[in-house]
Amino acid sequence: MISFECDYNNGAHPKVLENLVKYNSSKPTPYGFDEFSERAKQKIREACGLPDAQIYFLTGGTQTNATTIDSMLYQYEGVICVNSGHINVHEAGAVEFTEHKIITIADKDGKMEAKTLNRYLDDFMHDGNKDHAVHPGLVYITYPTELGTLYSAKELDDIYQICQRYEIPLYVDGARLGYGLTADGNDISLPYLARHCDVFYIGGTKLGALCGEAVVFTHQNAHKHFFSIQKQHGAVIAKGALIGLQFEALFTDDLYFKLARHANEMAMRMKELFKKKGLSFYVDSPTNQQFVIINDEQVERLSHKVQFTHFGQTERHQTICRFVTSWATTDEDIKELEKALD
Repeated sequence: MISFECDYNNGAHPKVLENLVKYNSSKPTPYGFDEFSERAKQKIREACGLPDAQIYFLTGGTQTNATTIDSMLYQYEGVICVNSGHINVHEAGAVEFTEHKIITIADKDGKMEAKTLNRYLDDFMHDGNKDHAVHPGLVYITYPTELGTLYSAKELDDIYQICQRYEIPLYVDGARLGYGLTADGNDISLPYLARHCDVFYIGGTKLGALCGEAVVFTHQNAHKHFFSIQKQHGAVIAKGALIGLQFEALFTDDLYFKLARHANEMAMRMKELFKKKGLSFYVDSPTNQQFVIINDEQVERLSHKVQFTHFGQTERHQTICRFVTSWATTDEDIKELEKALD
């Protein structure tokens, strides 16, 4: 059986493993204060065009979101997120567990619209009872979105301008960041993203690493005790070099972006197979996640040959199925999918 279930069940890219093996006998300083982590951070700073960026390594996405969001909010503040946002639908209340409310607003194809955000903030600031409510202290978006869609450079700028107007930081969840930055039609570069938010993270778990995410604070704006906050969240790994070595490999010779481009290319080939079979899509995604509408009989038959995710139901009670490619997807995987669809 072939798997298009997710993009984090493939181990690690050989060059990442080579870097880990190469320095396996070394005895680096623990907790991420090692030469390998520092080299990785420097490579990320150069890629972002941010020589003064503050960078922290964590192990997974949910841990990263909960820790980072908690560090940026006062006790009485919440985080604004679209209804379909990852922290709202797929993190089991991790943010709420830190006692911060997720304030949801409507989305369009998974994206936050600047006009919707502005309307919410304007209404809140003009509400005479706002001091009795949870204050919006952070805006959260994902890039790409939970539905694999992309913000344009203008859309990101519009959101960031509103955040600056209301003096609220913008946080970008980049669990699949590479897939968004290398997708056809994307007009956002890594340096552009870094200039248009206050903090974001670069996902490694879903893009070639065994585990690991790199949180980037773009304006020397990390909490002065962020490491201690990490520690409280159980988000400090003693063998910190484990993650640093992986990101050093990923940000050498453009590997991170090469792997992302490959996954997107495989996804577009997969997309064409579904189109040839006359299947429709829940949303038009240019990234490695494809959401295909399939009837129940087809779902049952295909499930015996292919692993994929049941994402939801349409209004006509058809199943929305998510198929995901990764850096490890092969030509043979696509050919086997074609046979299964036949």
